[in-house]
Amino acid sequence: MSRSVVSSRPVYTQRYVWPEVQLNIWTIIVLVAGCTVLGVFASFVNDQQRLRLGIPWLFPYAITVGSLVVIFVIIQLILVSQRRLLPAFMMLFSFIFLVLFLAGTIETAIQLFGEGNVSSNCQTYVNNNPVSGQNVQTLAWLEQDSICSSWYAAFSFWIIGCIFFVWMIVMGSQVARGEYT
Repeated sequence: MSRSVVSSRPVYTQRYVWPEVQLNIWTIIVLVAGCTVLGVFASFVNDQQRLRLGIPWLFPYAITVGSLVVIFVIIQLILVSQRRLLPAFMMLFSFIFLVLFLAGTIETAIQLFGEGNVSSNCQTYVNNNPVSGQNVQTLAWLEQDSICSSWYAAFSFWIIGCIFFVWMIVMGSQVARGEYT
């Protein structure tokens, strides 16, 4: 005969209370930042391939980081739906993404305002040279304007991502301390 042993020790599970509105806003903005970075640089890779130019390291890097952010948000949503979202998990991955986004911000800034001189070229050839009419030059100008706007959007969302990952580190530490109960 076998006998089963039942422990008399109670099992405690820690439930963390996340501020719903803040978590939802954070999730939406981070998802938008990741998707914008992913989409802009995927478009740039397409343009570079069509022009038969080399692809700078920043483009596949940004596509990878944007994809990882989307996967991270999906995992986060699954954990939220199961009520198993841990502050340590969010803080750790937010720090990792903060470093990745900071590297993307720095390299994009170098391309925009430094070595790549994209911003100066946009100012000279696009912003100070408006074209209109129904011709090929107008279509080319519209494409150049779109590319310039995409660079500025990507740079902005790299920065927004950095800010929001810092926010999650702070919010995660507050949740871990039980400040939202």
